[in-house]
Amino acid sequence: MFNFDNIYKTLPSSLFTIQDPIPVKKPKLIIKNRELIKELGVDNIDFTQTLSGNKIPNGAEPIAQAYSGHQFGHLNTLGDGRAILLGEHVLSSGQRFDIQLKGSGRTPYSRGGDGRATLYSMLREYLISYAMEKLNIPTTRSLAVVSTGEDVYRDMAEMGGILTRVASSHIRVGTFQYVAMLGNLETLKIFTDYVINRHYPELKSDINPYLALLKNVMNKQIDLIVDWYRVGFIHGVMNTDNVSICGETIDYGPCAFMDIYNPKTVFSSIDRFGRYSFENQKNIGGWNMARFAETLIPLVDNNQDVSLSLINEVLSEYKALFEDRWNVMMASKIGISNPTDSDFQLISSLLNIMEDNRLDYTKTFRNLILKDEPLLKDWYKKWELRDINKDLIIESNPAIIPRNFIVEHVLKEAATYNNLNPLNDFLEVLENPYSDDVLDYYKNPPERVDENYKTFCGT
Repeated sequence: MFNFDNIYKTLPSSLFTIQDPIPVKKPKLIIKNRELIKELGVDNIDFTQTLSGNKIPNGAEPIAQAYSGHQFGHLNTLGDGRAILLGEHVLSSGQRFDIQLKGSGRTPYSRGGDGRATLYSMLREYLISYAMEKLNIPTTRSLAVVSTGEDVYRDMAEMGGILTRVASSHIRVGTFQYVAMLGNLETLKIFTDYVINRHYPELKSDINPYLALLKNVMNKQIDLIVDWYRVGFIHGVMNTDNVSICGETIDYGPCAFMDIYNPKTVFSSIDRFGRYSFENQKNIGGWNMARFAETLIPLVDNNQDVSLSLINEVLSEYKALFEDRWNVMMASKIGISNPTDSDFQLISSLLNIMEDNRLDYTKTFRNLILKDEPLLKDWYKKWELRDINKDLIIESNPAIIPRNFIVEHVLKEAATYNNLNPLNDFLEVLENPYSDDVLDYYKNPPERVDENYKTFCGT
């Protein structure tokens, strides 16, 4: 059973709307995450009826959360337009998780949308979030996917799906922007204190907990994005409504993993100018933190000039902090534990060779131990002079990522032909992404990479 304790609903009512999920005709459980079910202790629920929204579980108090978001640089008022937060599930340890149904029908924030999602897109989020968790990258997780038995209409009619998303919370930078836009200082303080108490309770005794909150959220975002770079992940839609305050990867719409190393890689069909390209994710991370900081100005100090000075001092550290952690991460990818300036030059030269010769990002790093790439012959000679930790290379570089051609194949089989075998096989492989003990099909890039490959929100 779920053990709900719904504190978010005690916040000012302007931050959410009470809303039940809209029932569906013929729900069918497509896939469930047995490992997560066990972790949450919810193995005895009626998965089909509960996770389709047809049955409200005991203790649930369904709401749609309000938030705003800078979407490609433009601030909009948004909110859960197709998702319902059933409640906050609390473990015996005291750990708290949001249980959200995504694709569960219209809400007051739907803005003309149908509130539904395609089965394909929900299975995609299930797959990618599963892979990210196994890659040891902070992420929301997927408990299950249910088909609705009803068509949704995008470019064509597709089967509808509902994903049960589990997160430390669904509080975003965009949530803070929404609260700040309300213009009520008391509401902003109540909300921010709630966030500190929920996610950063150690900050309550800090001399300036609101400034400390900015520092902590910024540090978590730096760590997260550096981890994305480690595995070649491109989020694709780093709007402020997709930036989790607790530092988890959230919203997997147009994301994808890079094959050929090209820092300008963009997969999202709507990112026409490369705002969220692979190389620009670090810059957007800093931009998003500046937007978060703006919401805290009234809280950091009563004097706005003092507040701005303190905040700008924190934000000014972003670039150097990011660069330091990125350097350490990249050094670990080539097996160096304590990098020096000459090691950073070695990393830079490797990336230049990879880009110039269109080498595969994942395979090149993973296979450094084998020294089997002719184009790196001279580079290997310089690298061998270092004190190389081969175990560190293996720990830092996955052998398996959700390559686009495999993702498309297994999802098409599952969503279009009701054949779950390829998806289940791939999920089993993804359980151990740092192991080489798997078929080459899952490890190797395709013979010909589709360089025009585009991703779509597809929801």
